Amino acid sequence: MSLSRHNVSAYAGKLGSVKEYLLLALVTAAVTYLLVPPVRAFALRIGAAPEVRERDVHKVPTPRLGGLAMFGGMAAGLFMATQLPHVGGAISSGQTGNTVIALLAAGGLIVLTGFLDDWLGMDALVKFGGQVASGGILVYFGMNLPFLPLPQSWGGSTGLDGNLRTVLTILIVVVVINAVNFVDGLDGLAAGIVGIAALATFAYSIVLSQTSSGSRINVTAAVTAILIGMCLGFLPHNFNPAKIFMGDTGAMLLGLLLATSLVTVTSSVEPVAGINKFPVILPLVLPIAVMVLPLADLIMAVVRRTSAGLSPFHPDRGHLHHRLLDLGHSQRRSVLIMYAWTFLFAFTIVGLSIGGVPLILFPLTILLAVAVLVLMALPKLRSRQDATRYHRSVGAHAASPTRHRDVTTPR
Repeated sequence: MSLSRHNVSAYAGKLGSVKEYLLLALVTAAVTYLLVPPVRAFALRIGAAPEVRERDVHKVPTPRLGGLAMFGGMAAGLFMATQLPHVGGAISSGQTGNTVIALLAAGGLIVLTGFLDDWLGMDALVKFGGQVASGGILVYFGMNLPFLPLPQSWGGSTGLDGNLRTVLTILIVVVVINAVNFVDGLDGLAAGIVGIAALATFAYSIVLSQTSSGSRINVTAAVTAILIGMCLGFLPHNFNPAKIFMGDTGAMLLGLLLATSLVTVTSSVEPVAGINKFPVILPLVLPIAVMVLPLADLIMAVVRRTSAGLSPFHPDRGHLHHRLLDLGHSQRRSVLIMYAWTFLFAFTIVGLSIGGVPLILFPLTILLAVAVLVLMALPKLRSRQDATRYHRSVGAHAASPTRHRDVTTPR
C-alpha cells in the first residue's frame, strides 16, 4: 500500500522530532558527566562530605552536591532545546511557552535549597518552604494542572479553577520531590529509578504525540528527555561504589523535573482524543505507575514515623532499600531489584497505553513479580543451604576420626 505525500511528510516530521529528543538527552548526559569531577572537587574543598551516620550504608565519607552537575546538564539541555526547530517551537508556544524560564527559575531555587542543606544543614520546614516555592514558580509560568481527565460517568473532563490548580500542582511537586528524596539511600538508586520513570513517561508522550499536536505533550517529551540525560550522565559516577552523591541538591531537582513531566502529561489532551481503549484512566494512572516504589516508600515511612510519635521527616533505617539489605542483598543487587520493580510497573502501564494488549500480560506480570520476590530471597536461601552443608560436614568429620585429622582449620 503506497503512502501519500502528506503521510510521508508527517512520518518524517515525527521521526525528526524523536531525533531531537534523543539529541537533548545526549547533550544533557554529556554535560552532566563532564561536570561531576569539578563538582566533586568543589564539594571536597568546602567540606560537603560529612561523616558517616549510623543509618548510612556507605563506609567512608563521600562528597555530596552531585545535583550541581545535574543542574548544569539541565541548563545545557534547555539551551539546546531552544536551538532545535521542532522542540524549540513546542516549548515556546501555548500555555507552557515559558518552559525554559520556569524550569531554570524553579530548578535554581530548589538547587539552592538543597545545596545549603547538603553543605550547612537546614531545618525540614525551611526545605519544605523551598519545595512549595518551586512549585509556585511553575504555576506562575503556566506549568500547572488545568483540568483532570475523568471518565464520562464521573462527569467527564473537569476544569480546575485558579486556586485548585495551584494547590494540586504544588502538592504533586512536593510529594514527588520528597518521594525521590526518601528513596535516595543507596548508590545509584534514585538516579536509576527516576531515569526509568522518565523513560516510561517519555515513551508514553511519544506515542500520545502521534494523535495530538498539543504543546504540553511535547513539553513532557522534552522534559523527560532532559531528565533521562541527567540520570544517565550522573550514574557512572554514582553507581556502587559511588564517587559522589547527588544529595538533596540532586534528589530534589530530579523530583521537581519528574513532577513537572507528570503534571504536563496528565492534562496533555482531552480524553476524547485518547489513543486506545483506556484513554481516560491512563493519564491518571501513569504518574502513580512510574512512582510506585518511591511513593510506597514515602507512605510507609510517614506511617512508620508518625505512629512512633516522630516527625515524618525523622530519618531511620526502615526504608525499602534497608529491608533488602537486611535480607542479605548487596547494595548493587538491592538497587537492581528496585530497578526491576520500577521498570515492571511503569512499562506495564505504558504497554496498556499503546492498545491491543493481550490478557496474557496480566498473569505474566504476576509471574515476573513472583520471580523478583524469589530473587530477593535467594541470598537468604543460599545462606541457609550453606549453613546446612557446614553442619552436615562437621557432623560427618566428628563421626570419623581419620577424616577429622585431614580437616584444615577454616580461615
